[in-house]
Order: sequence, then C-alpha cells, then structure tokens
Amino acid sequence: MATHRDIANRRTLALVGPSAAGKTSLAEAMLWKAGAIGAPGSVEKGTTTSDHDPLEKRSLRSLNASLLHFEHRGILTHLVDTPGAPDLLGQSLPALEAVETAAIVINAATGIEPMAVRMMEWARQRERDRIIVVNKIDTQGADLQGLVARIQATFGRECLPVNLPSQRGERVLDCFWNLNGDGPPPDFSSVEAAHRALVEQVVEVDAAFVERYRTKATSTRRSCTRRWNRRFARATSSRSASCPRAPAPGCRNCWTSSSGCCPTPPRATRRPSRKEKARMRNRSVRCPTRTGTCWRTSSRSRRTLTWARWACCGCTRGTITRDSQLYVGDGRRPFKVGHLFMLRGKELTEVAKAVPGDLCAIAKVEELHFDAVLHDAAEDAHIHLKPLEFPLPVHGLAIDPKRRGDEQRLHDILQKLVSEDPCLRVEHVASTNESVVYGLGELHLRTLLERLTEVHGCQVDTRPPRIAYRETVTAPAEGHHRHKKQTGGAGQFGEVFLRVEPLPRGSGFQFVDEVKGGAIPHNFMPAVEKGVRRRWSKAWWRATRWSTSRWWCTTASTTPSTARRSPS
Repeated sequence: MATHRDIANRRTLALVGPSAAGKTSLAEAMLWKAGAIGAPGSVEKGTTTSDHDPLEKRSLRSLNASLLHFEHRGILTHLVDTPGAPDLLGQSLPALEAVETAAIVINAATGIEPMAVRMMEWARQRERDRIIVVNKIDTQGADLQGLVARIQATFGRECLPVNLPSQRGERVLDCFWNLNGDGPPPDFSSVEAAHRALVEQVVEVDAAFVERYRTKATSTRRSCTRRWNRRFARATSSRSASCPRAPAPGCRNCWTSSSGCCPTPPRATRRPSRKEKARMRNRSVRCPTRTGTCWRTSSRSRRTLTWARWACCGCTRGTITRDSQLYVGDGRRPFKVGHLFMLRGKELTEVAKAVPGDLCAIAKVEELHFDAVLHDAAEDAHIHLKPLEFPLPVHGLAIDPKRRGDEQRLHDILQKLVSEDPCLRVEHVASTNESVVYGLGELHLRTLLERLTEVHGCQVDTRPPRIAYRETVTAPAEGHHRHKKQTGGAGQFGEVFLRVEPLPRGSGFQFVDEVKGGAIPHNFMPAVEKGVRRRWSKAWWRATRWSTSRWWCTTASTTPSTARRSPS
C-alpha cells in the first residue's frame, strides 16, 4: 500500500518549449546537482543522458520525449525532457498528460518564441500547473528586465519571479524562501519587492494569512508553501524562475522552486470525461483500487531490453507491483506485470512498486497502446479519459519499398511507428494505388525515413504523392459494344447500347435500365452495371475518375436476332 508520505514525496515535471532553449542541458544540470550522474553531458558531444538515440546524437537535437528521475532531499522527481521542434509535437504533448507541472523553458537571448506560447496555452487547457524557466541568463546583452516585462504582458501579470539574477547572470537570488534578502544585490528590482509581490498573490486564497503577515512581518516557510500551493491549485497563476547556462548554481534554485512549490500527484490528476463523471455518480459503480495511464510506447532497444516493446505508464491511484493483474481499457483479458522499471535515458532501474505520481515502464506487453487506461477489475472498463487534441498531419509523402516483396514488412513497420507517434498517419490511396505517410513537417518525415533505414533496415523510395484529378461528362454521348466468342457448343454473344449524360455537381453515379420487352434476362443487368461502375471508378487512367454522370442502358441482347434491331 502507498502511504501518504510516499505520495507527498513525488514530483513530476516536463521541460517543454522551443528548440535551442536549453532544456536538455538544464535536465543534465539538475541530474548532476542531485547526484544522479557523475558529470553533466554535452549536446554538442552527444554525451547527454536524455539524447541517447544515435539519430539524436547526429542531429544534435532531441527527437523523442525522454524520461528521467532523480532523488534529492527525500523527494523523488520524475522529469520528462521533450523535443522543441513544432514537427515533433507528437512527442511533446503526451508528456503534459504524464506530469502535474509543465516548465516552459525560454531562452533569454531569443525571448518569447511562438512554441513557448503554444505550450503555455496547451498546458493551461489541460489544467496543468505552469512554471516559466528563463534559461541562459548569463548571455551577453540579454535584457532580463525587459524579458520579465514581456512575459507578464504575454502570459499575465500573475507571472512573478521566484528568483532574480545577480552579478550579470552568474548567480540567482531566491525571492520566495530568502525572507531576509541576504546576498549580493540583484541585477534589477529587489528581493524584498519580489517576495512581497509573491505573498500578496495569496490574498485570493487566504486573506487572514496576509493580515498576520502584515502585523508580524514574518512568516514560516511551511505556511508560505502551503498557501502558495493552494493558490496554484486553482491554476490561475504561473511562476517564473531563472537559471544561467547549465551547469550553474541557478539549476539548484530551479529544482528547489519545482520541488518545493509544485503540487503533489493527487492534486493535479487528469480530468475524467463527462461520461465517466456521470457513471461515477452512480453508487453501483465501484471506485477502482488501481489505475494508470499509458502516455508513450516504444519498441527501441534499451541496455537491458533489446528490441522489446515497452510502455511508459503513470500510476494515478493505488499501488502497482510486480505480478499485478491489470486490464487495458475495455479489454476482458488481463495481463500480468512482469517487471517495473524507472527510466533515466537508456538506463533502466527495476523497482518493486509504483505509487501515485510515479512514471514507470512496463515491458513486453503487446496490449498496451498510447492513451490506454489501466485498471485492476473488468467492471472498471467504463473509465475513459478525455482524448488529446493533436495537430492534423498534412505533409504527405508517397512511400514504396525498394525491394519487391517487402510491402508487408514495410506496412508492419509503419504501423508500429504510427502507434508510437500520434501525429503520424499512414493511408492507402485507392485512386492512385499508393501508400502515403503524413506528418507535421519535413523534419518529422525525415526522422521517420531515417528510422526506417537505419534502425529497421528497410530501404524505401519516396516521391511526392500523385494528385487524383477528377473529370466529368460535359455532353451526352452514346456507345455500343458487341461480344462474340465461339469455342464450341452454343458459344457466347452479347450486344449492349449505352448512353451517358452529365448530372449536377455532387449527384454521383446513376445507372438506368431502359431495356424493354425482355430482350435479355434481368439477372444479366447487374453484370452490365458492374462493368460500367468499374470503368467509372478508373476512367481512362489510374489517376483519374469521373465525378458525376448518368448511364443509360437502352438496348441489350444475348442473341443475334434481337441485337439487329434498332436501338431507338
């Protein structure tokens, strides 16, 4: 069983924001300061913990959401390092569902970029707590005071600095717990003014606390933290923290702000859908004792798991242990949890249990898929969570295997990659008879092709998708066909007269039988219509089809005597 202390000592945080903001370097510095790694890695040298994929090392950028964890001062923090490119939102957005707090990282040199605004809005829509981390504050020429003003103008006046830069960005001063304001002076503003602004924000939650603060002019750390978290539980404010280029002393302050002020897991769980709320009101529906959500799946190799399918899951209720029997969604067949792992890049640490707030990995379970709900009883299959809204992939590329006979293998690999990235889509276009893969941009598709070639060893040919042009009938016309085949016996003979005319746009296809007098049996007419529909769907070449037309079968015959009559 999970105790209250176990749950209270869990924190989950996702580093999101634009590319080149320093999210990976910040994660490395936090791991180093917590003692989880011996020395911080470098993105340029390809030695970081989160960017362990060979493609990431070569491109010098994050391509996948990487799960990390470290323990410091008795608090276990689960950290998710996400890619910042807009083409890789399929990896960044699911991370917001796995954590309680989103840390939007902003580069002090480039300022507020569109990706930071978008991630801030998505975190607000999902009712996640938000922290703004201003990174690389020691960059020469960075206007930090102006940047804080622009942050408040963009995201609201409730964005207050938790710490301030000092000594031209080489240090940071704590403004939340440093009540005495000790240390060198900040580069702008003052610690006292920043602390006073933070305390005054608690007025909406506890006015009595502010009155005691004014009379006694002092407050304890626990009282400030408790009321500040109550203020944050309403999801109406954001915090702003600063840190120099990692590794630096500001990284410890950034972790202190996230661990001391971020909510514990039970306070910011994913909101259920309306159907689930209505069913949970019914007392006959039991409350599940163990639940979890799957926010990422992958089939890539790990140090102890070579090419095994594994899934990152978050525990939201109860305790998940090894040998637990869990159901996936509305499935009626449970699976047994063989091993539980905590990830730190490519390193796996096996654990005995997972409590609410833990992000763990379950390996070798084919039933797990993205956005699946895990529960411990078949009668809990009614639980469904609100689906995520992802951008629609519209950048298409036609793809074919270079070697004949690899069509099925290519299809299986693409389906596996699509299941790992919700922003990828593969479809077969019947009108052009080609397979088209859709992504969010050129970087997204180039990463897919590199993974196909280098990881899975499947050589493919690509080209722009062909356009299925449509043509229509503009004037009435008539046609005639005679079929004769003599191979012995009675032989075969048939003669058909057809007339075609245009229809209004959007009317589709119509087939009219005008054969009179029983010239042919009626059971032959479906074959005539089938041939017309086949020609209508294919037209004269594969990339063209009819849009609207009406076909009239005026006269048909199966014997030479009736076929010589006039069609009129």
